[in-house]
Amino acid sequence: MSKAALAAPTVEATFDAFPPPARAYLLQLRDLILATAQETQGVGPLTETLKWGEPAYLTAATKSGTTIRLGWKPAAPNTAQLLVHCSTTLVNDWRERYADKLAFSGTRAIDLDITAPLPRAELAHCIAMALTYHARKPAK
Repeated sequence: MSKAALAAPTVEATFDAFPPPARAYLLQLRDLILATAQETQGVGPLTETLKWGEPAYLTAATKSGTTIRLGWKPAAPNTAQLLVHCSTTLVNDWRERYADKLAFSGTRAIDLDITAPLPRAELAHCIAMALTYHARKPAK
């Protein structure tokens, strides 16, 4: 199970509804998000909730970043996703840096093979970029 307690019964129920392999992988990814938030200056505490029925992580206190969601679909049972809002430039930025190490879907997701080890270093960098997205944008 995850190291940190789940924030709400609805979030816990969502994780519980995933098949065991997907649940285990997504909980590892959740732990990486929480750890990265703690280690990244300016992020502050995360709010854990559901968005579109998926576990979501918001920088509600500091508004430093964009929402990160975790996804899994029965149609692609060996794929988990780390999703961000499609209007950000994040996936394009990540693709430029990690095209040889990560797989992407359009402008909104990193696709992860749940049968392979979590690419921790690359994902931690991507997560930190998402959690500081608004703080890093140039002022208009």
